[in-house]
Amino acid sequence: MAVYTEVSFSQARDLLQSLALGDLHTLEGSTGGIENTNYFASCERGGVVSHFVLTLFERLSFEQLPGYLNLMRHLAQRGLPVPQPMPNASGQILHAVQGKPAAVVNRLVGRSQLAPGGAHCAALGATLAQLHKVGRDFDEHLPNLRGLDWWNTTMPVILPFLDHAQRELIQSELAYQNHIAASSAYAALPRGPIHADLFRDNALFEGEKLTGVFDFYFAGVDSWLFDLAVCLNDWAMEPQTGAPDAARFAALLQAYAQTRPLTSAERRLLPAMLRAAALRFWISRLWDFHLPRDARLLQAHDPGQFERVLRERAAHPVTLDAPE
Repeated sequence: MAVYTEVSFSQARDLLQSLALGDLHTLEGSTGGIENTNYFASCERGGVVSHFVLTLFERLSFEQLPGYLNLMRHLAQRGLPVPQPMPNASGQILHAVQGKPAAVVNRLVGRSQLAPGGAHCAALGATLAQLHKVGRDFDEHLPNLRGLDWWNTTMPVILPFLDHAQRELIQSELAYQNHIAASSAYAALPRGPIHADLFRDNALFEGEKLTGVFDFYFAGVDSWLFDLAVCLNDWAMEPQTGAPDAARFAALLQAYAQTRPLTSAERRLLPAMLRAAALRFWISRLWDFHLPRDARLLQAHDPGQFERVLRERAAHPVTLDAPE
């Protein structure tokens, strides 16, 4: 949620009024995230103040975006705590600001829990499983643009920035993941729409109650196990060492499995998908760190965090029983 494109107060006001959201009171650029331009807006209508997020998409195109917004609407309409895209009088939820695709969604209540406990992890696990189950009847194909194909094309671009040991690790791990992806066990993994980026800063809580999941702009159809692995690697991991926190790991995994039990193929491949999730975010953070775009309020993430996670996951795999 950096600011790449400056939006004036009058531009935001005109868009929000066209969506019948009221009179714009405040507009503030967001400091979180790295992909899109985001502003927090408050509007007054009939004496009631409501809060929204205005997003300008810096990489996704007008042709790509309807799938992401339709998935959010699909999930929100089925009761999940997901932002609802705001339509204009014609029912369109994709808009334009300064020639760029834009969307306005309601701002969810709560705050991100950056030091989660077991109860937070359990709430996240249950919600993730519900998201996967509810998404099964979403009938649009939404490709995972940061999946294995992207890893293969991006890795050569970032290799010059790595030392010898890092190059050996990233190349060997990518070869391993290509091998896993070609296996029959991988083909058997259940699939559907996934969030693909559900880190601690993309969820909101009031106390221990999960009140929101947002930032679906890396979503795509992929294995549900990969989505679960992304969450386990962040919510149940110690950033300084990359080692899993056993209590948080168990809380998240058990809550997920109570809502959607894992198949035997998923249980067998969880160690590989934990490595895959670590590799994906190591590659993307290296790319963002070494090849940054100009943006006001941009805060790049530390690539070293997921290098540590990958080394830890490879050296000490988490295994689950996989009954037939």
